Amino acid sequence: MTGFPTRYVNLESARLRFGDRVDRLGKFLSEVDGPADLVVEAIEALPKGEGWRLLEEGLRGGSRAIPGAPRAMRDLLDAATEVPAWVDWATCDRGGEMLMRVGVLGGAVLGSHSLVLGYASPAGNKPLVLSGRLKHKAMRRLNETARFVQAVCRPGGMRPFADGWQITMKVRLIHAQVRRMILKTGTWNERAWGAPVNQHDMAGTTLLFSVAIMDGLRKLGVRIDTDEGERYMHLWRWVGHVIGVDSQLLPASEPDATRLVDLIAATMGPPDQDSRDLTKALFDAAFEGAVTPKQKRDAARRVLFGTTLCRELIGDELADALHVPRNSVRFALPMVRRLVGGVERFTRAVPFAERGAIAAGSHYWDRVVEIGLQGATYEFGLPSALGSLAA
Repeated sequence: MTGFPTRYVNLESARLRFGDRVDRLGKFLSEVDGPADLVVEAIEALPKGEGWRLLEEGLRGGSRAIPGAPRAMRDLLDAATEVPAWVDWATCDRGGEMLMRVGVLGGAVLGSHSLVLGYASPAGNKPLVLSGRLKHKAMRRLNETARFVQAVCRPGGMRPFADGWQITMKVRLIHAQVRRMILKTGTWNERAWGAPVNQHDMAGTTLLFSVAIMDGLRKLGVRIDTDEGERYMHLWRWVGHVIGVDSQLLPASEPDATRLVDLIAATMGPPDQDSRDLTKALFDAAFEGAVTPKQKRDAARRVLFGTTLCRELIGDELADALHVPRNSVRFALPMVRRLVGGVERFTRAVPFAERGAIAAGSHYWDRVVEIGLQGATYEFGLPSALGSLAA
C-alpha cells in the first residue's frame, strides 16, 4: 500500500516484524473523529457561548436535557452514553486504584516519561506546537492534564455524566476544535503529517496514559501484576472509546497495547526541534511563578529531579536526542528503586496497607489539582485561537 504521510517511516523493516498490520495502522493517520467535527461545526453556527452552554447541559443530563440542540450534539451524547457490553465498572474502578496507590510516583512518571514520549513524535507533536498552549501556558496545561487523569481514575469517574466522563468528552471536542482551526490556517502539511489530531495519534495518546505509565512505574520498582495491569488497561480502553478513538485501535489487553506501542515506535521518525522545544518547556514550567531566591532554588531542584528521572525512564539515546541534560544524580536512582521495592513488599504483605496507600495517593492527586487550580477553575472550554507556529 502507498500514499501514507511521509512521517510514516521504516515501512519495509516494520513489515518484516509486524506484517500487513503496518498498512492497516497507517490508514488511521488520515482518519479523524467525524462525529466530534460535526459538533464543533454546529457550535460554530450558534450564537457565541450558546453551543457550549447546551453541551454542558447535555453532559450533565444527556440529550433529553437539550431537545433543541443541534442533532450532531445530541447524537454524540447518545453514542457516548451507550456503554459497550465489555465495560465492567468494578474493573474500571479497580484499574484507577493502581494509579492512586502509587501516589507521587504516578505524577512523576506522567510528567517525566509519558508526556515526554508524546513530545518526541516529530509529527504527532505538531497540533500542540501550532496551538501554542504548552509553551505559552505550560503549567496551566500540565495542571489540566493532572486534573483529567485524576478525574478519570477516581471511583465512578468514567460513568456517564460523572466528572471524568464529562472532562473526557470536553477534551474530545477540544481536539476537534484544534483540528478545525489548524486546517483553516492553511499551514498544515497533510502530505507530511497526515490529518491533524488523527486517529493514529489519538490512540497513541491513550497509550501514553496507560501502558507507558505502567512501564515507567515498573522501571522505578513498582510491582504491577498481570491482573492489576489488565484492570488499568480496561479503564483506559473505555476512556479511549469515550474520547473518540476508533474501536479497531483500542487494545483489549496489556500485551495488545505493548505490541501497538512497538509498531508505532518502529514507524516514527526521530525527535525534531519542536520535540526538544516542547520537552524544555515542560521542565521549565517549574520556574513559572518563581520570584524569590528560595522559590527559584526549589524550582531548580524540581527540574533536576524531573530531568534525571526522565533520562532513567526513556533511556540515554532518546534523552540525548531531546537534549535532556545529563547529571550525576541519576546514580542515586538504584537506591530509589530499592526503596520503592521495599515499600511495595510492605504494602502487599501488611493487611489494609494497600487501602491506606490508595487513600494517601488519592490525597496526593487532590492536592496536585488543588494547588494547580490556585482559586481558578478548569472549564476545558473550546479554544478560540491558535498560537503561531513559532510560539
